[in-house]
Amino acid sequence: MKRATIHDQQGAVAVEFAFVLPLLIVLLVGIMEFGLILYNQQVITNACREGTRAGIVARTPRLDLTAISKVVNDYAQDHLVTFGTATSAATVIDNSGGTAFGNDLTVKVTYDYDFLVLSKFVSSLAGGLTLSAQTVMKYE
Repeated sequence: MKRATIHDQQGAVAVEFAFVLPLLIVLLVGIMEFGLILYNQQVITNACREGTRAGIVARTPRLDLTAISKVVNDYAQDHLVTFGTATSAATVIDNSGGTAFGNDLTVKVTYDYDFLVLSKFVSSLAGGLTLSAQTVMKYE
């Protein structure tokens, strides 16, 4: 019968790979999740900008707050990556100065991003993340 020696390394690579594989998977999923967060943040920023721009353009009659909110929500719904979950973004519009030339229109958009996989590995991420953007433009 042959005795195993210290130099016998058969199966060591498989054991090391079994230890490293879960870490690699979490790392790759984390990269994908944060890429989605950055993309969705950009979509929220663009939706905010589109809504504000639609609201300040000189036209008769000017868009009301409901129409501006619809522009924002339509853009967000068309572009957010959500994998089937709800895509509604909360929109807060402030035109307290009125719609006269030179007054400010402020549009703030928030969206609650729910992590797809990472929250199952990291319990502190279970509540998701709130993405927000704000745009201020002057009425034309």
